[in-house]
Amino acid sequence: MSEPEGDLERNYRGAFDGRLEFGKRPALLVIDLVEAYLRPGSPLYAGIELALASAVRLRGAAHDAGIPVIFTNVEYAPGGADGGVFYRKVPALKVFERGNPLGAFPAELSPEGNDLVVTKRYASAFFGTHLAATLTALGVDTLLICGTSTSGCVRASALDACQHGFVPFVVRDACGDRHNAPHEASLFDLQAKYAEVVGEAEALALLAASIDSN
Repeated sequence: MSEPEGDLERNYRGAFDGRLEFGKRPALLVIDLVEAYLRPGSPLYAGIELALASAVRLRGAAHDAGIPVIFTNVEYAPGGADGGVFYRKVPALKVFERGNPLGAFPAELSPEGNDLVVTKRYASAFFGTHLAATLTALGVDTLLICGTSTSGCVRASALDACQHGFVPFVVRDACGDRHNAPHEASLFDLQAKYAEVVGEAEALALLAASIDSN
């Protein structure tokens, strides 16, 4: 018989205790940190300013370490014909129709230099995109993942990273959601089954160690 529902940690202990090692060729994946989640008045506004600030620091450290930085955004044709069931299920995705300013990157965290941008239409950064092929071509073995939302596109992308053979390290301080409950539940689930969940300080230390190893 399983443990009582209230004793969550004990319930999972012994079944989901595995740990993944940080690889030798990491990249930083910044998921959907665009104005739609950051601008008050947007239907997707999530109040994730602290996560944005953390992601800015991660991007700076990734540049210092000389590792690839990949941004994702979302874009649909007018009317959302290329958005399928996902677009029909979530009416707020209309803000990502081509040309809407809510789909833009914020000034403090916009792609620059050699940063790459992957445009997606579904939750996972891997689904229907060239991301896996690009990471393979770059020799990447590990992804530091941040962005929004934790329970949606971050979780889906981390799961697909695992399934594509890239070790996912999700940076909790640089991820955001519109409510803390799905944020924490998703991080718990990711740590248990698919990824390593680390704080910003640990992520920055891993990036600094990448400089030393190169």
